[in-house]
Amino acid sequence: MSHIICSAAIRGAHKIVDMAEEKYEAALAKYGPDQEVAFPNTAYFLPIIYSMLGAKVSKLGDMKDIFAECRKLLPPQVSDKLWLPYLAPALDAGMATFFAEEMFEAIRYLEDPNFYTKTEDPTDSNIWLGAADDVIFRKRGVEFVDGTAPGFAAIMGAPPTKEIASKIALELQEKNLYIFMHDHTDGVHMAQQLLDNDVQIGWNTRLVPFGPSYTTAVFAIGFACRVALAFGGIKPGDYKGNLLYNKDRTFAFVMAFGPVSDEWYANAAGAINWGFPTISDWDIPEVLPTGICTYEHVVSKVPHDEIVQKAIEVRGLKVTVSKIDIPLSYGPAFEGERIRKDDLYMECGGGRTSAVEVLVSKELHEVEDGLVTVEGPDIKDIKEGDKLPLAILVEVAGREMQSDFEPILERQFHHLINYIQGIMHIGQRNIMWLRVGKGAVEKGFSFEHIGKVLHGKLHQEFGAILDKVQVKIYTDPDKVEEVQELARKVYAERDERLGSMTDESEEVFYSCTLCQSFAPSHVCVITPERVGMCGAYNWLDGKASYQINPTGPNQPIEKGECLDENLGVFAGINEFVAQASRGAVTELSCYSLMVNPMTACGCFEAIAAMLPQCNGIMIVNRDYLGMTPSGMKFTTLAGMTGGGAQTPGFMGVSKHYLTSKKLFKAEGGLKRVVWMPKMLKDELEDKLRARCEEIGMPELFDMIATEENGTTEEEVLKFLKEKGHPALEMESAV
Repeated sequence: MSHIICSAAIRGAHKIVDMAEEKYEAALAKYGPDQEVAFPNTAYFLPIIYSMLGAKVSKLGDMKDIFAECRKLLPPQVSDKLWLPYLAPALDAGMATFFAEEMFEAIRYLEDPNFYTKTEDPTDSNIWLGAADDVIFRKRGVEFVDGTAPGFAAIMGAPPTKEIASKIALELQEKNLYIFMHDHTDGVHMAQQLLDNDVQIGWNTRLVPFGPSYTTAVFAIGFACRVALAFGGIKPGDYKGNLLYNKDRTFAFVMAFGPVSDEWYANAAGAINWGFPTISDWDIPEVLPTGICTYEHVVSKVPHDEIVQKAIEVRGLKVTVSKIDIPLSYGPAFEGERIRKDDLYMECGGGRTSAVEVLVSKELHEVEDGLVTVEGPDIKDIKEGDKLPLAILVEVAGREMQSDFEPILERQFHHLINYIQGIMHIGQRNIMWLRVGKGAVEKGFSFEHIGKVLHGKLHQEFGAILDKVQVKIYTDPDKVEEVQELARKVYAERDERLGSMTDESEEVFYSCTLCQSFAPSHVCVITPERVGMCGAYNWLDGKASYQINPTGPNQPIEKGECLDENLGVFAGINEFVAQASRGAVTELSCYSLMVNPMTACGCFEAIAAMLPQCNGIMIVNRDYLGMTPSGMKFTTLAGMTGGGAQTPGFMGVSKHYLTSKKLFKAEGGLKRVVWMPKMLKDELEDKLRARCEEIGMPELFDMIATEENGTTEEEVLKFLKEKGHPALEMESAV
C-alpha cells in the first residue's frame, strides 16, 4: 500500500481516536458510566462494534474496553525512514477509526438528540437523517435481497457544482444504487447541492444525507454490517464472516470529492476492510494491485463524467440497465419519488377522475406486438392543473400465457410506471391514481411513454410466457367507461377464481427461497390460503414464477400424505424443506405458531408472538414503533423471528394471512388473536369484521386490544377479561 496513503491513514486514525476519546471522557464525567447510549430504535447496538467484536455497547462505561481495543489496533506513526508492509497497519488503523467514530456518534445522540432528524426524509429545518433505524433498515433490506439495490455509494464531500452533483447522483440512481452522503468540501455539502438543484433527497429516492461530518461514514458501514447480521446469518463477533460477506454480496464503494484529508484516508482504509474501494476526483496516490478489494483499492484523478462508471468497474459490479425509449430517466431509485402540489402538472384518478388499469390475455392473432395507441387528449393538449380520466388496457398473448397469470402481470404496473422519473403511481385496478410532475412535462413526457415502458418491461421480465404485448391508453371519457365496464367483469371473474381456491383443492404448493442467500435455512411455503410472509407472493405468483423460471426460487412442492390436518403437516413438504434447508429444518407445520412454525428471513410484514398470560397471540406490524405486550419492540422481536430460525411462539406473517381461514388453525384461529396495533387493526377492519362474521363471532373484532387498551400483558389481560375474549376460555396453547 502507498507509503503516503498509509502514513495519512494512520495519522488520521490517531486524530480520530484522540478526538473521540476526549469526547468520551467529558461525557463520562458529566453523565457517569451507567448512562445509556444507543443509536435510535435498533436492536444492533453500535452495529460495527457489535458485528466485529460482538460487544454490546449500551452504556457509556461499556466504551472503555472498546477504546482500549482501538489503542491496540492503532499502529505507530509511520516514519519517513522506516520501510515495512503498509497494508495491514493501515487496515487496523481504519478499523480503529470506525470503532472510535461510532462511539463519537453515539455520544452525539446523547448530548444533542435533535442533531439528526431520525426520519426517512429531511425536514424543513434539518437535512441530516442520521443512522437508519431498524424499520428503515428492514424495509430497505428487502431491496438488497431481491437485487433491486445491489449496493451503495458512500460519498465523501461534494463535487464542484450542483449540476455535476445532480448528474452523478442521477447516474448512480440509474444503476439502482443507494447514495449515502457525508461531510463537505470547502464547506459545501452534496446533499445541499442536490436540494439547490431541485432534486428530492431522502430514503425514498435513495439519496440519503446521513450527516455533515466524516464521522457519519459509520452509518453507511454499519448499514452493511447489519445486512450481514440480519440476512446473512452472520453472528455478532464473526468479523471475518461479516467482512467476506460484504465483499462478496454488498457492492459498495467510497467516492471522494476534493482534497483528501488524513481523516478521509483513515475512513477509506477502514472501508477497504469490507472490500469497498475508494474512487476520487483528486490527484492522490493510487493503490492499484488487487488484494483485499476485488480489484483496485484506491483510484484517483477520475473525471466527473467517468467517475460513476469507473466506480462500478473497480467494485466489480455487473449492472444491467434497461434503456427504455423515453425522454426521462428510468429505474427503481425513482419508485419512492413524490409529486407534491407545487410540482404537479396534471393528474388522473385518485378520486379526482375515473381511472382504471387492466391486463387481459388474447389470442396471438389478436395482438400486434409493440403497438401503443393513445385515444383522447394527451399531455401536450392540456394546460397545467388539468385533470383527465384515464384507462390503461394492456393486451398480451403468448403460447405459455394463462389467465391465472393476468393479475400477476397487472400488479407489475405499479412499480414499472413508478420507475419513471417525475411520475407517481398509487393503487391498482380501478382505484389507481397517476400524478405527472412539471419536470416530466418539460422533458416531453407523453402518455405514449407509459405504453412503451409497459411493453418493454413486461417483455423483459416475463418473456418466458409473453410473445406479444400491446397497450391502449384512453383519456376520452366514453372510452374510459368502456374499459371500466370490461375491467369490472374481469376483476369479478378473477376474485371468484382466486377466492374458490383452498389448500385442500390444490395438491401442489410453492416454495420461495428468494431470500435464502441471506438466510440459508429459510424456506417459505406458499399455499392458496397462505401468502408469503413478505406479502409480495401468493400461490398464483409462485406458479407463474416457476413457469417463467423453472430453476428459480419458486418451486412446486407436492404436498404428499397429510400427517396432521390440524397442524398442517405434510410428508411432501417436510421432505422438500429438509432438502432445501440442507437439513436445518426437518419438520414444518403450515398452520401452527407453537409447533414447528415456518421460518423467516427478515422480510415479513408482521410478527405473531404468543402472550402466555393472555393465552392468546399478539400481532405487530413493522411500521409500529412502540412497545408491545410481549415486552419487546418490533426490532427485538425481529431478531428472534428472522434469520431462518424456527422459534416456537414467534413467526413472520403477511397482513393478508391475518384474514385467512388457516390462520393459527392449530391454536384456534382468529379467536386466539388478542392484540394488534391500532394502525394495523384499522387497515384490516373490513376484512377482519367479515372474517369475524364468518366464524359466528361478529363481536370478536371489538374484543381485540390495541395499544390504546394496553401495552403490557397485564393491561391487555384486564381488557380481555372485561370484554370476555374467547381466548381466556380456550385450551392453553403454551
